[in-house]
Amino acid sequence: MEQYKEEFIHFMVESHVLKFGSFTLKSGRQSPFFMNAGAYVTGEQLHRLGKYYAQAIHDNFGLDFDVVFGPAYKGIPLAVVTAIALQELYGKEVRYCCNRKEVKDHGADKGNLLGADLHDGDRVIMVEDVTTSGKSIDETYPILKGAADVDVKGLIVSLNRMEVGKGGVVTAQKEVQEKYGFPVASIVSMAEVVECLYNKEVEGEVVISDDIKAAIDKYYEQYGAKE
Repeated sequence: MEQYKEEFIHFMVESHVLKFGSFTLKSGRQSPFFMNAGAYVTGEQLHRLGKYYAQAIHDNFGLDFDVVFGPAYKGIPLAVVTAIALQELYGKEVRYCCNRKEVKDHGADKGNLLGADLHDGDRVIMVEDVTTSGKSIDETYPILKGAADVDVKGLIVSLNRMEVGKGGVVTAQKEVQEKYGFPVASIVSMAEVVECLYNKEVEGEVVISDDIKAAIDKYYEQYGAKE
C-alpha cells in the first residue's frame, strides 16, 4: 500500500471522520463503520485532505484535465482544497466549479453554478466524499452537461465502501461508472482500511478489534459487492 494511503487512513480516524461501531445509514442498513467528511473542519485538516485527493487523482487519472468539480454541498470545499493542492504538489493550474442546490437569480454569478465557468471541451474531474447510491452524481451530471459540452475524465471519492449499490450486485461506484462511462476511483478502499487498522493502534487505541473485524466481515457477507 502506498504511504499516502496509510497516512490518509490514519488521518480519517484521527479527524473522527471514519468511525467504527453501529450506525444506521440512509439506506436503512446497519453498518459497523461510518464516514462523515463534514468532520474535516480545521485549516490543517483541509490542507492535508486536498493533498490526498490530489495524489489520488494524479495516480488514477493523471493531470490532463482543466476543472475540478464538486457536487454541493460537501463537494464544494473538496473541489477548492483539491485545486489548491494540485498547484502546490504538481504545479498544475486548474479551475474549480461546483453546483448550487438553489439557483441564484441575480448578480454577476447568477445560475446554478459557482466558481469557474464551464466551456465546451473542458476536461473535468469530479470529487466526492463517498458514493453509496450515486444519487448526487445523478443530480449533478446533467447540470454539468447542461452547462457545456464537457468531458468528464473521472470521479474520485475518499472511500470505496465495497458494498452493493442500488442494483444489488456491484458497488455504487461501479454502477456510476457503467451508467455514465467515466472511471470512478477512491483514495482507499475498506479492504485497505481493514488491512491497515486491524489490531493496530491509532492514538493509543486499537481501532479495529476482533469484534469490529467480525462485524465488518458479517456486514460484507450480506452487503459485499460481487465483483
